[in-house]
Amino acid sequence: MKYYSTNKKAPVATLEKAVVKGLAEDRGLYMPENIKALPKEFFDNIDKMSFQEIAYTVADAFFGEDVDAESLKHIVYDTLQFDCPIVPVTENIYTLELFHGPTLAFKDVGARFMARLLQYFLKKGGEYVSSASASAKAGVNVLVATSGDTGSAVANGFLGVDGIHVYVLYPKGKVSPIQECQFTTLGKNITAVEVDGVFDDCQALVKSAFMDAELNAHMKLTSANSINVARFLPQAFYYFNAYARLKALGKADQMVVCVPSGNFGNICAALFGHRMGLPVKRFIAANNANDIFFKYLQTGKYEPKASLVTLANAMDVGDPSNFARIYDLYEGKHETITSLISGATYKDEQIAATMKQCFKETGYILDPHGACGYQALKEQLLDGEVGVFCETAHPAKFKEKVDAILGSDIEIPARLQEFMKGTKQSVSMTKDFESFKAFLMNE
Repeated sequence: MKYYSTNKKAPVATLEKAVVKGLAEDRGLYMPENIKALPKEFFDNIDKMSFQEIAYTVADAFFGEDVDAESLKHIVYDTLQFDCPIVPVTENIYTLELFHGPTLAFKDVGARFMARLLQYFLKKGGEYVSSASASAKAGVNVLVATSGDTGSAVANGFLGVDGIHVYVLYPKGKVSPIQECQFTTLGKNITAVEVDGVFDDCQALVKSAFMDAELNAHMKLTSANSINVARFLPQAFYYFNAYARLKALGKADQMVVCVPSGNFGNICAALFGHRMGLPVKRFIAANNANDIFFKYLQTGKYEPKASLVTLANAMDVGDPSNFARIYDLYEGKHETITSLISGATYKDEQIAATMKQCFKETGYILDPHGACGYQALKEQLLDGEVGVFCETAHPAKFKEKVDAILGSDIEIPARLQEFMKGTKQSVSMTKDFESFKAFLMNE
């Protein structure tokens, strides 16, 4: 399958190039030329299939033309070594717990899948992955900006993979201590870069690096943010599995999906699933105080701005990259987008109040991001509908915040405790691109 740029000014690309390059030459995001509809038989029998079986069917529709069946199946099954349950919170609201992977965050699937797919192209000796000039630094270098969970998921997904080095850029003092431990204590082929700025500054450094000819001649660069097709597309697996589990309960006919949204890769994957035939009635994008998409839905004007620091830090994005994909998917038609997607936005005090109320009434512990999704469903769900919201990370990853709000003492899972035993290793960096470029040129 070929991939085109959302800016429509770059040459079409193969899957290999789209994965290895990450961002198109015109700074656009890659989109598949075709989104295949899945057959009726698949949806008729989906409730009898395992998460892995469902994911392989979906992955084959996306990647089957470019990856042989045996290798693709191995990539999918190696990626999904855990389940993805739906858990009832109230009578008509379920949470889709996306935090059962290695770093207890929803981005584990996309990060591990991308690492294995990139490794596949490296071993295959693909034309693009092997095309670095003789003077360039060997191997592939992954640049990833993170507002919290992306960094840990990517770092752990790529840890120890031969021929790949990962640079995790994160905003100083604006990720939780546990999140920071998950990518600053690994060493090996992982380098943590602590940027004196906000997430948008980190993302701008990554995008500028991709566009710098001298830097790209020095080293082969790609991104593992959700701008990369191999990172965001596998997240569609979650929503097909949610439908399957609700269908098994006889509750999937009026399914509404609510996704806490920051850079909009996760909900974008869900929308791709919908285009493939996934029977979701409608979607809700739940924001924290960074309400750029919410305002777009109200006004039809997309006006990015500097991000605000909030309780739900992984969603602190003022210019969500994947808006370009959503806009392209629906041909820029505001009325089409608003007919399928509604929005919600919550300030910190509202998020905290939701966490307290949910815990008091149901006993379920929400993290700040999941709280946005839960509250949006409570406010917008109609009679006869069943809502599913994403719990995107284990609440222990935000222990200080959650404990302070709930008066609790959340137990830290063993695998998170292991990260906390390590020693922080990071490189301090300003948000000036020339400084970042100089650092990479000397690597």
